[in-house]
Amino acid sequence: MDFDKEIFSEMVTFYGDVYHLPPLAAKIYAYLVFDFNRAGVSFEEFVEIFCASKSSVSSNLNLLLNLNIIKDFNKIDERKRFFVMNENYMKIRFHEIIDKMQKELSILDKLSAFRNIEDEKSLHKFQIYRSLFQKNILNIQETLDHM
Repeated sequence: MDFDKEIFSEMVTFYGDVYHLPPLAAKIYAYLVFDFNRAGVSFEEFVEIFCASKSSVSSNLNLLLNLNIIKDFNKIDERKRFFVMNENYMKIRFHEIIDKMQKELSILDKLSAFRNIEDEKSLHKFQIYRSLFQKNILNIQETLDHM
């Protein structure tokens, strides 16, 4: 598979930070992003590519599988397992973001009711913040509906 080392390195750092992945898991995921044909990469290939132990590769693949970031499959004519990006992961990730935003919005509403904001300036700031959440939830949901 052909890939750009600079982009790969940037992706490893980004995915490690965003998904809180250990370095090898971030490398595996970033490498799979370059599998544009979705042919899959075998366990043995990962061991060879990253010069990592079988146990390290195995535990990091299992982590990615458990997080639904990647999927595995078997080809009919081979016993090997192959790994690809989970094409539905972006939807899963954005649904989780919506859930977190809705939970925070609910907590904010409870806090607002408890506090009973009377100060106009504070109330206005709260309404702007709340409106931002609602608009972003709606925007993400509408985008997901088109995916």
